[in-house]
Amino acid sequence: MSEANGFDWPALMRAAFQGLGLSPAEFWALTPTEFLILLGPESGAAPLRRDAFEALLARFPDTKDEDPDDRDG
Repeated sequence: MSEANGFDWPALMRAAFQGLGLSPAEFWALTPTEFLILLGPESGAAPLRRDAFEALLARFPDTKDEDPDDRDG
């Protein structure tokens, strides 16, 4: 989230008012847990599990590219 305190209030309020159709009073009366439940499980990407990370590492290992003209390596 973009704010220094860890909360992107404009995005949260947009989700509440536009996405969920809540009134300001309804939004501010919710606990954070209640708000997350209202957003639902599809509100964000699930974290990458360790086994999936290991599979990515095996498929795409980090290697040093010897091409000096390649900026990505």
